[in-house]
Amino acid sequence: MFESKSGVLLVAGLGFFAFAFLSNALVPALMYRDLPEQTTTELVEKNSNLMYQFENLSHRYPEQFAKHVGEASQENCAEILELGRRVYTGEGCWHCHSQFVRPVSREEDRWGPVSKTEEYQNELQRPVMFGTRRVGPDLSREGGRRANDWHAVHFFQPTMVSHDSPMPSYPWLFEGSPDKPNKRGIALITYVQWLGSWLESYPYYENFEPTPLPGDEPAGEGEESAEDAEVATAE
Repeated sequence: MFESKSGVLLVAGLGFFAFAFLSNALVPALMYRDLPEQTTTELVEKNSNLMYQFENLSHRYPEQFAKHVGEASQENCAEILELGRRVYTGEGCWHCHSQFVRPVSREEDRWGPVSKTEEYQNELQRPVMFGTRRVGPDLSREGGRRANDWHAVHFFQPTMVSHDSPMPSYPWLFEGSPDKPNKRGIALITYVQWLGSWLESYPYYENFEPTPLPGDEPAGEGEESAEDAEVATAE
């Protein structure tokens, strides 16, 4: 076998496969075998970022939220999060999106911090949807990168926010328009906003301060404000 080049390559290939199995499967399994698996309820209780997004949905779509969910409580959030996971799986989102940032090709520059084993030790990662195809971006760090409104429009008709998107539309997750998500639509948005929300580097898009446009001069600069004008008139 070692007398031919093909034999050497075969043995080398098997050796590299064995090394990869040990380093990427067996060693992490032994390291974290005593790590308890978190329930969905525990995930919600320890995640204020997720609760922010859930409450934000109740404010952005008050009628739909009250109709399909009720209150923005931790108990309801856990239920909706589990439903969102089932919707994500059932709609085949995992066919085109991975949930694993690999330590190669500087993936952390595109998707965020490299994935860690302990992130997958919970009920919502059964089965784990690492994925290999990336027709769309990796979603393991998607939570908080975009507003709930963006996700609603994106699920309703992707090309409305991404002109060349190959992603199909999901109008059955809404009641006629993107501002009226049904229970499954709210659940899917909640699940996507959960992905990566447990990280310290969670992106707080709500702290974004827009750059003033020409003509948007603050009160006191240029023309006087309407309030100042009323005071002057009264005097």
